[in-house]
Amino acid sequence: MSQKTESKVIESGKQVLEIEALSISRLIEHMDEQFEIAVRLIVECKGRVVITGMGKPGFIARKMAATFASTGTPSLFLHPAEAIHGDLGMVTREDIVIAISNSGETEEITGLLAHLKKIGAKIIALTGNLESTLSEHSDVILNIEIDKEACPLGLAPTASTTAALAMGDALAVTVYESKGFKSEDFAALHPGGSLGRKLLKVKDIMRKNAENPVVQEDITVQEALLVITQSRAGSCAICDKEGKLLGIFTDGDLRRHLEQEGADILRKRIADVATKQPLAISEDGLAAEALQILRDRKIDELPVIDAAEKVVGLLDVQDLLKAGFV
Repeated sequence: MSQKTESKVIESGKQVLEIEALSISRLIEHMDEQFEIAVRLIVECKGRVVITGMGKPGFIARKMAATFASTGTPSLFLHPAEAIHGDLGMVTREDIVIAISNSGETEEITGLLAHLKKIGAKIIALTGNLESTLSEHSDVILNIEIDKEACPLGLAPTASTTAALAMGDALAVTVYESKGFKSEDFAALHPGGSLGRKLLKVKDIMRKNAENPVVQEDITVQEALLVITQSRAGSCAICDKEGKLLGIFTDGDLRRHLEQEGADILRKRIADVATKQPLAISEDGLAAEALQILRDRKIDELPVIDAAEKVVGLLDVQDLLKAGFV
């Protein structure tokens, strides 16, 4: 490829991006009270958000449905051609239907409108034609009009689908902000993904109750070892009578004292041989933060405390391994 030809290729790519960027910028001009009405309908929806589109807009509809679902709004994709062959049974009068068609005259979409009205579902149109059949039969119209497609032939949906995608994101984000959707809600819906793991809290994976060995400061090392063994842990937290953390006794502490004192250590008070003022982490802290502490300090366990600084759990590096962090 010659340098001149390569320059034309780069210029063509830039032109596509400029056209699509402009199509999104124009949406800001189109934003009006219809958007606010659409958001309110979705927030107050007692059913699901059903999103439909044919062809390339259908792929945008699938992505929109996934975004709504992952941010706390029950949603599904409805294929318009399959809908008239039985899949309309997915739609109820409690649902909101978002229909995507740049022209507003897509046959498969317009063919659904009377049936959706009969069911009683509200219809939100994403269209670039405010005088279209889709606009006429919709309860809310979101204008996604563009100047032109990025396709030189003006045929392939490019800028129009980009505009629809951006409007869908604007809807989904504004809806979840209006609902008060929080990071912990996101994590709950993404338990198997890297995004969810970043938001996972210590209390979600820590060891607690019988698996969290906690002992009083006056018991012997031998008694403490029995508690550790029964809990199948590698350490125990030493607490005062109020349950506040005084120290931690680990396998490492045991080995060091055995080398120095031999079996005599078993009769000593656990508080005398434990690591005093150990690092701890709040139960509301992020698991990712705990992992960083374990790595930086080259330790394997962290006591977990609550807001009153009482020991409520134990976090072991193995727990982070099981959760997919390591």
